[in-house]
Amino acid sequence: MADLRVTYDKSVNAAYVYFTDPQARTKVSHMYPCDPVQVGGMINLDFDEDGRLIGIEVLAASSKLPSHVLDAAERLGTD
Repeated sequence: MADLRVTYDKSVNAAYVYFTDPQARTKVSHMYPCDPVQVGGMINLDFDEDGRLIGIEVLAASSKLPSHVLDAAERLGTD
């Protein structure tokens, strides 16, 4: 399985999962918001100009992602 970069900002409880090369500066061309009422959190899908999924933003991340993913994530903000 490929290594994925995951960032987490505990102060806003938001995580981002990158599907691009960590060195690439891929521009988001389109964001598709998903607000599934059943799971109680917002998830945003980011696509590049070719329609490829480049990342997923997860709000209310501590209740949506496994703790081992957040524990291993790169920290952003001031925890």
